[in-house]
Amino acid sequence: MHPLIQHIQKMTGSRETDEAQILSYFETKSFKKKELLLEEGQLCSSYFFVLKGCLRLFFIDGNGMEQTMQLALENWWMTDLDAFRSGRRAGCNIQALEPTEVLVLSAKNYTLLLDAIPLIEKYFRLVYERAYSASLSRIRMISRMPKNEFYERFESLYPDFTQRVPQKVLASFLGFTPEYLSELRKKRVENKHL
Repeated sequence: MHPLIQHIQKMTGSRETDEAQILSYFETKSFKKKELLLEEGQLCSSYFFVLKGCLRLFFIDGNGMEQTMQLALENWWMTDLDAFRSGRRAGCNIQALEPTEVLVLSAKNYTLLLDAIPLIEKYFRLVYERAYSASLSRIRMISRMPKNEFYERFESLYPDFTQRVPQKVLASFLGFTPEYLSELRKKRVENKHL
């Protein structure tokens, strides 16, 4: 069974999915490591479902520093959602952190898919609820927890990210400097050997 169909069934609890019909709304694309799927200032007309690889959503701040807002591994969705919904130009970039294969859902096909298959509307509602909850949890942890505890918690919840995402990008996502993250990781390794 296709990974997207498995994800839809897992999220909705429904086995009533027409794989061929659903997949007919998507296009498969591959991207090289460091390749941009979306650049700030472009019209954002695509929603990406990660089949293989890792993506990040980021912007360049006023000091010229990259600020990572979101990461996506296999079976995660990514787009500049505000720009995608409104048809406006993207305020962020999306970049492949590894060789990555995605399903691409155009804005037009997104609307057609939701109209054609009511289950997909439920599916996206559940995806959005989970993503929103994860964002709030991250903000809460950044604000309330000591940095070392926040990192330990993040590492326990998302070990794939800490293993696959480059340190500089991960530090940006967690609100750390790369040097601080390096120091944290070094201390954790030293503590494991005691």
